[in-house]
Amino acid sequence: MSKGELVKKLFVIVSLVFWILNSQVVVGSDSEEKESLKMNALLLDRSLKVLEKGLESEEFWPSMHAAEALTLAGKTKVVIDVLSRKLPGETNDQRRCGLARELVRAGDQSALPVLFDVLNDAKSIGRIHAAESLFKLGLVGDGKSLKAAFEQMEVAQLRLYAAAALAKSGDKNARMFLSEQLDSNDPLVRNTVVFSLARIGAKNEVPRLLALLEKEMDKAARANIVNALAMLGDKKGCEELGPQLGSEDPGIRVSSAEHAGLASCAKYVDKIVKLLDDPVMDVRIRASQSLILFSKTKK
Repeated sequence: MSKGELVKKLFVIVSLVFWILNSQVVVGSDSEEKESLKMNALLLDRSLKVLEKGLESEEFWPSMHAAEALTLAGKTKVVIDVLSRKLPGETNDQRRCGLARELVRAGDQSALPVLFDVLNDAKSIGRIHAAESLFKLGLVGDGKSLKAAFEQMEVAQLRLYAAAALAKSGDKNARMFLSEQLDSNDPLVRNTVVFSLARIGAKNEVPRLLALLEKEMDKAARANIVNALAMLGDKKGCEELGPQLGSEDPGIRVSSAEHAGLASCAKYVDKIVKLLDDPVMDVRIRASQSLILFSKTKK
């Protein structure tokens, strides 16, 4: 065999070996991908079961959170079917706002007047809930009711959520007011503002939130700031959110499980999967919501 023929033969052998190895890698990748898809499908099915059970729960606010997550999952029909039966008989204005909010989120706009009716009722105990709900939905109507609520100096949270709803719609004066209140000495005011700024997308407030985090001693308040930072795309926020998922405080686990998904901190998916077995229903619901959001992000 000549030297040239030997080189050609070696080239063919090397090429064949490379093709075989490459084929094995591809097969392995396909197999892993199929297994991953199977696991994702199982997790999603499990998450939906948690949410469907939560929707029918006697624990009212967790059931509203389940409704929110089911809407995010595209299961709007079941949400409307269940909540539209509950709203007519509900007499508590705070709960009426929760039901109306989730019906509107699911696509039933006929429930929207409930929120404005409660907001406009000076004697109602649900006015803060109404303003908060309109803020979360990103709806202001003609703006008159929310602007009137914004002028309610004696009710801090009502004013703050009205400002948040207006700021979300582009009102610069309301946005400036929220920014100013970040320096409040009232912890409830600060927490409400931090929560609101995260959902408005106020990235310019990140340096102030980081400074606030450095001096905040209360664990729940710190968790609130961390969640906001994560939602605003800050690296430190996402890093510190992870340990919060294992907090002994169920309230912190609930909020962290929710915000992990909202902030797309998908690196904590394993921790969130474990929360599907949490003893607290609201933690399981928020964990399910985040897993659903992660699945949508992958697509």
